[in-house]
Amino acid sequence: MAAFIGFIMIALIVILLLKGKMSPIVVLAIIPTAAALLLGFGPQEVAGFIKDGIGTTTSNGILFIFSVIYFGVMSDTGMFDVIVNFLVKKAGNNVIAVTVATAIIATIAHLDGTTATTVLITIPALYPVYKSMKIDSKILLCLTGACMGVMNLLPWGGPVARAATVLAMDANDLWHILIPIQIVGLIFNIVLAVLLGMLAIKQGAGAGRGEVIEVDQKAKDEENALRRPKLLIFNLLLTIGLIVILSVGYITSYVAFMLALALALAVNYPNLKLQDKLIKKHAPAALMISGTLFAAGAMVGIFDGTGMLTAMANAIMAIIPGFLGKFIHIIFGVLALPLGLCVGTDAYFYGIMPLVMQVGETYGVASLSTALTMVIGKNLALMVSPLTPATYLAIGLAETELKDHMKFSIPIYWIVSICMLVIGIIIQIIPL
Repeated sequence: MAAFIGFIMIALIVILLLKGKMSPIVVLAIIPTAAALLLGFGPQEVAGFIKDGIGTTTSNGILFIFSVIYFGVMSDTGMFDVIVNFLVKKAGNNVIAVTVATAIIATIAHLDGTTATTVLITIPALYPVYKSMKIDSKILLCLTGACMGVMNLLPWGGPVARAATVLAMDANDLWHILIPIQIVGLIFNIVLAVLLGMLAIKQGAGAGRGEVIEVDQKAKDEENALRRPKLLIFNLLLTIGLIVILSVGYITSYVAFMLALALALAVNYPNLKLQDKLIKKHAPAALMISGTLFAAGAMVGIFDGTGMLTAMANAIMAIIPGFLGKFIHIIFGVLALPLGLCVGTDAYFYGIMPLVMQVGETYGVASLSTALTMVIGKNLALMVSPLTPATYLAIGLAETELKDHMKFSIPIYWIVSICMLVIGIIIQIIPL
């Protein structure tokens, strides 16, 4: 009975999240609670399961609140703009230099882990350059998405935070395990940028004058009012110092972001009304993600407390050939990208991943190993999935059809994800 209700619950969660008819917070809180009540658990017992589950997500939820606002404020100061303008200027009329600069800019822009922000920093800045040099805009979209996928392995990136929630561990600790794979991914992206630059040259890029794109001056003036070019060095040092502290794990991640945010606001905008305005500007995105994490924690708590996950895993074990069981994490690692295209992020991490992890455990595969393989592949599907709102923002800004972007980018992303998975196996981060 527990297995049957569990499967129905996961199916409902995935369907409702895919349909987009309800907030993930509503779906992840109500459906598991109803399932637990149907299994005969009392309201107090269910409340205890929820409390235990949310307790495992508190640090990651707080991390999201401060990290999203911090990088939003850094974007307002113009720190990213200065870097973008410098790299574009250095690239000049060299096609390969432009594509490599694109990879670097997208990587830096995605330090905040927010897809929409990265798109708005990278594509509007580089699209005029691509048009003037006659470089296919699909290359711009492909590189931006590839870099976002690799950079989303940061602890404040949505997928890592979600996986850490399911694992009941700190997102920063999970990131430390992923750092070598992330470095490999960044190297792959630079190589990819060079190869796509060579492809663009073969297609005639850089030969003759292309189109010139007009700039919305009014929007530019509004952005300039918040820029702090004189404080660029301070903001760069603050951000670099913050990342170093997070890398070594010297202090708790959300404490580091809280203090960094306070310093950034005090130095850049020493005005109460302006500080409040900027916090309110970026708070909605931060609170939505954090609220979803807490609701997911409630779901995980119910999964564990009721024993539904174990019952479902036992049911699946009965139909999976034994010789494949010990490779289930590799199988789902390879399938992670196509699966990520079809299933939304929340449905993937909160509906599918816990079940695969539990099945893997029964065959002796650690849940951490399963989570690592499923995170790597899913991340690369981020900017090509039709279920990701930022995908439509990106193709709109680059004036490209979704089908063209998907045809061009999906094979490339899948190759990169499998290469990262293989490297993870070779360096023994992911055991066979």
